[in-house]
Amino acid sequence: MKLIYQYMLGFLIVVITCLSIVILTVFNYSENMAYKQTWGQLEGYSDNLQKMSLKFDANKQTIENITPDTLDMFQDILADQKVKLAMFDNNGREIYPQATQNSVFSAKTWKLLESGHVLRERNSHENQNMNVHRRRPMTYIIKPWFDQNNNLVAVLWVGAEVSSIQTNINEIKQNLLLAFLGSILIAIVMSWFLANWQVKRIDRLRNATKRVAAGNFEVQISEDGQDEIDDLASDFNEMTHSLRKSNQEIKRQEERRKEFMADAAHEMRTPLTTINGLLEGIAYDAIPKESRKKSLELMRNETKRLIRLVNENLDYEKIRTNQLPLKQRNFDVSDCLQNIISQLTNKAEQANDQLLLEVSPELVVYADYDRFIQIVFNITQNAIQFTNNGWIKIKAQHDDIQKAVVIKIADNGMGMSEEQVKNIWERYYKADPSRKSTKYGESGLGLAIVHQLMQQHQGKIQVTSHLDQGTEFTLTFYDEQVIQKKIK
Repeated sequence: MKLIYQYMLGFLIVVITCLSIVILTVFNYSENMAYKQTWGQLEGYSDNLQKMSLKFDANKQTIENITPDTLDMFQDILADQKVKLAMFDNNGREIYPQATQNSVFSAKTWKLLESGHVLRERNSHENQNMNVHRRRPMTYIIKPWFDQNNNLVAVLWVGAEVSSIQTNINEIKQNLLLAFLGSILIAIVMSWFLANWQVKRIDRLRNATKRVAAGNFEVQISEDGQDEIDDLASDFNEMTHSLRKSNQEIKRQEERRKEFMADAAHEMRTPLTTINGLLEGIAYDAIPKESRKKSLELMRNETKRLIRLVNENLDYEKIRTNQLPLKQRNFDVSDCLQNIISQLTNKAEQANDQLLLEVSPELVVYADYDRFIQIVFNITQNAIQFTNNGWIKIKAQHDDIQKAVVIKIADNGMGMSEEQVKNIWERYYKADPSRKSTKYGESGLGLAIVHQLMQQHQGKIQVTSHLDQGTEFTLTFYDEQVIQKKIK
């Protein structure tokens, strides 16, 4: 079943249910009111008759002024309204229209009458309060009459044929049925418009989904925020925004993949070409004997470069896929940084750079010792590579607010643009393409490995840089308690 018909069916079920409840309630109320009005009218006849100078002679046990002739006259007046009368004495014997010798009331009924209750009955062939049967169903009352001393002197039965009441009830039924049918017709029309409006909103989402499936991530749906469908439209817009960003990232990664393959091929081809050329020179005696030792040394260096390149790629993949588990512990930062300075002093002197170190006393960091050295070493070496005749400063201190050790490695070298800063974590990316064959950090993998290691440490790494003004790396290693909370 199509959604529009489901909506219409749902609307109609609700409308029909509500209408049925309302109409049944109105009908029951109208029917009850019709009977109440009839009973009230019948009691009015009884009261009018009672006012006709009712007199009771205790000695004669008769009712004065209410004679059979009087009742006949009263019965004739009410004949057009199909109202019947019957009167009983204070012993329950019928005295009009027929006289009986015995009481026609049950003991229970007579007890109720003596206590002053007015008995009412609707649509009955059997007079349940009397031991009589009538040919036509009647709606009646049985009302006791009392004198001034509150003594029961007579009982009047007043009944109306059901047909007269039923006429009014049937008229009410007919009006309610017409109202019901009219309401259903209006409900069908309104449900179609409402269902069609809702289905159009869903069709709009459906068409937008088809366009997204076809690769168009620029689709946006207008939303008013009024109901769940608008919320769905909002979620759809967020989804297309995410897909658009993901698609752009995929394209960017694809471009980086192509660049990576080209860079990897270039990085490996250069040493292989050098080695191959030297081997051919040696094989064909094209290299003089006095130069062969130098050639072998060059081949050894190029081979080491290839091995280092392959190892760095393997390390990067292992770190990225968490195949190199960290062995984090607390250790002294000062000694560790002093060792790094000692290792890089010679390289810094070759670039006429000055290495500066500033460490807070008794500073302890929670990290993997070997990976910590690798991170700081790579960044410091990278700073030396892009700084000539300048300085590189390493500053380490504890941040009580963050509960972490913060290490800043700054230089006054060539710096980077905003675009270069965005890409420095990519493999084989080099901020300065002219330095593809520099002695240090030639693979372009150092910062990519640093970034992965910092993530594995659940720390933070930030970079600020300006062209010709230098670069500053900020490393944040959180304390052991903070890391344990993150793990939990």
